[in-house]
Amino acid sequence: MVVQDRLWFNEANESRYFLVPGLVVLVMTVLGALLTALVVAREWEQGTFEALFVTPVRAGEILLGKVLPYLGLGVFGLALCLLGAKFLFQVPFLGSLWVLSLSSLLYLLVALGMGLLISSTVKAQFVASLIVVVAAFVPALMLSGFLFELHNLPVAVRLLSYLFPARYYVALLQTVLLAGDVWSIILPNLAVLAGMAVLLFVLTQVGFKKQLD
Repeated sequence: MVVQDRLWFNEANESRYFLVPGLVVLVMTVLGALLTALVVAREWEQGTFEALFVTPVRAGEILLGKVLPYLGLGVFGLALCLLGAKFLFQVPFLGSLWVLSLSSLLYLLVALGMGLLISSTVKAQFVASLIVVVAAFVPALMLSGFLFELHNLPVAVRLLSYLFPARYYVALLQTVLLAGDVWSIILPNLAVLAGMAVLLFVLTQVGFKKQLD
């Protein structure tokens, strides 16, 4: 009897199959969290919100107006990333498009909520950018499973990775693209991202008041 090794979900043993989904996560993090935090914090510094606060527009409507443009930009960036992954890097796509779209939308909402929460709390562009890099970009790079296999990390670091949304989005992208619709992996990760999105927007709504300090 001869034992033949076979790699599941990546029979060609191509590193780009695992790296490209991680790059998509980094792009979504920059577009959602970093760009939103920088722009909103700059508006605090320039006094743009002072003019908005004297209008009858409610705080929730102001936040919605800040979210929608970057949501559209994020969707456009996501489409470009997926087209590049499919046709430029030849990454397989074995899952459902609607699952991929829902996963990406939830992560984008989480990133937008994180950027809004940070920028509405610190209200300084430089400080907001530093917090986003530490709280969103670096974890998306180091603790998401993009560069390092999470099961090979120390237990304490692996437990810490559960706090960051990029971990769940990387798992979703790799599963949908390389393995297909594996619901035992997809549903828990979708639920966590949905819960994070709701929590972040609730905290932002509570903390964003139509008043100047």
